[in-house]
Parts: sequence; C-alpha cells; structure tokens
Amino acid sequence: MSRVGKKIIKLPAQVKVKQNGNHVTVEGPKGTLSAIIPAEVKIINTEEGLSVQTAEETRRAFEFHGLCRTLIANMVEGVSSGFLKKLEINGVGYRAEVSGSNLSLSLGFSHQINMDIPQGLQIKSEKGKSTVESGQDAVFVTITGIDKELVGGFAAKIRAFKKPEPYKGKGVKYFDEKIERKEGKVGAK
Repeated sequence: MSRVGKKIIKLPAQVKVKQNGNHVTVEGPKGTLSAIIPAEVKIINTEEGLSVQTAEETRRAFEFHGLCRTLIANMVEGVSSGFLKKLEINGVGYRAEVSGSNLSLSLGFSHQINMDIPQGLQIKSEKGKSTVESGQDAVFVTITGIDKELVGGFAAKIRAFKKPEPYKGKGVKYFDEKIERKEGKVGAK
C-alpha cells in the first residue's frame, strides 16, 4: 500500500466532492474540476475527509492508489486556494506583454513569440528588480489558476523557450530557482 495513498484528504468547509461511478467532481469557491479515476481505486467519504482505497489487490491498483489520492488532493487545493507560478525574465530587451488572451514574449530571437493563454489561467506581467544581478531590471510573469497541471505546464512551456544561462543569468527562470553561476574567461598573465 502507498504511504501517500493512505493519507486522508481534508476538505475545507466550502468544498464539495461528488462521485458518479469513476467520475469525480470537486466544487469550491474558485471553480469546478473533474477527473476520471481508474476502477481499481475507490473514494470513501469519512468524518475526517476523503479516503482513497484500492478496490482490489492487484499491482495496477497499488500503482494508482497514491496517484489518485494526489490528483484529488490537488483538485481540492485548486478549487479552494488555487495555484501560482512566478517566472523571472532577465536580459537586455527581453519583454513579456499580456493582451487579451495572448502572451507576447521578446526573448532575443529575430521574432516575437505569441502564445494563446489557455482557458482557466490568469497571467500578469510586471517589471521589477532582478534577483540574479543587483540593479538590473527584469520582467516577472505570474501565472495563476485552479488546475495544477495546467499552471505548471504553461510555466514550463514559457521557460523552455529560453532557459537561463549560467554566465550572466539571461533567460527565463522560475522565481525561486537558483542558477549555479560560472566564471567567465580569465585573461592569461
């Protein structure tokens, strides 16, 4: 049995969970999320919260036990408080602009990168001081939403365009990410 799967999912007061066969729907103040869970796993409503248990004693059931518990816990957290990812864009001329449902990125390429913002995500772009170099300006992109997979996936897609380089720290990095810096070339004496 999975240690993660054994944990009880605590439900906040405003969150309601409905189950119709293998279809689970979680409703809360921020919205509604739904997922289809495998038949090998069952959800039981207890006094403490939700308990995820295996319906049968097979290897496949044990594999899905912890995964389904984590997915349902993420849905509960998403509809009650939401998820946030913050990216920092460093570099001369690097910009990010949000207009309607479109995100435009200038990352040093010969062209601008235009991305459609997926339904259910809110994106905000603001300028500030960089955490990489003191005194340097940076652009911060904040991605919020109720679906953890959607928020993290969109942030990873933005970061993949220009990963941070180790010499000057230029590129797109997560706000709390630490970049190991390298020393540049040193002249011979």
